[in-house]
Amino acid sequence: MFPILTRIGPITIHTYGFFLALGVVFALWFIYHQARKQGFNPNKLLDAAFWIILISLIGAKLILLAGNFSFYLKNPGELLSLARSGGVFQGGLTFGVIFAVIYFRKNKIPLWPVADLTAPAIALGHGFGRLGCFSAGCCYGREGSGIWATVFKNEYAHELTGIPLNVRLHPVQLYEAALNFLNFLVLFLIFKRKKFDGQVFSFYIINYSIIRFFTEYFRGDHEVDTYVILGDSAFTSLSLPQVYCLISLVAGLTLYFLLKKRKSD
Repeated sequence: MFPILTRIGPITIHTYGFFLALGVVFALWFIYHQARKQGFNPNKLLDAAFWIILISLIGAKLILLAGNFSFYLKNPGELLSLARSGGVFQGGLTFGVIFAVIYFRKNKIPLWPVADLTAPAIALGHGFGRLGCFSAGCCYGREGSGIWATVFKNEYAHELTGIPLNVRLHPVQLYEAALNFLNFLVLFLIFKRKKFDGQVFSFYIINYSIIRFFTEYFRGDHEVDTYVILGDSAFTSLSLPQVYCLISLVAGLTLYFLLKKRKSD
């Protein structure tokens, strides 16, 4: 666990930011490479990707701010911490998708073929982002046991994220990173054999909804008011992110069958 990768004079390079940047680079590389193979203008898609990533980051932070508004209202000095935080991924995804639809239509970019191309890239970049979460100590897991349980000891990370120290925790960040990398491979295979436009993107929404719903059971950083149902254990509880996952799952399945039907018609 190394929240700070290195210091070069007055410049501090945070590990989370490094992995986030690495994820963006690999995602953009995938988009550029596949765009050329699919006959799209790669530079045009990279321009679109730049703005979508920017809007997604802003959206993720806005959702984090909205979800913890009372805290930031009482502690305005903590607003600066938003700059170090990745925000809420689901919020960023929502903002990014809405902006992408508007941007693609305005610039005459085919929506579903390009959405299929970018879906594996999102999963790939997200996998690296979760490695950054693990290094920084954010989005940490609940108490666990077993050989995979992790003990965090970095005081600086505790100050930044509130992660419990010297306690065995589920490395939920690594769970999600591994599942996102697996999702990338699955989506890429579907992309190579897709039957209709929008199929890959639909599966991304479906797959990630399932991944996030599952990993939520092992999260330990949620406040009590994050839960819609608070049971005796994690598996008898239901968090707001899980509700969002259920909505997203229904949306992904609906999109899949609508686009498939449109293809057959």
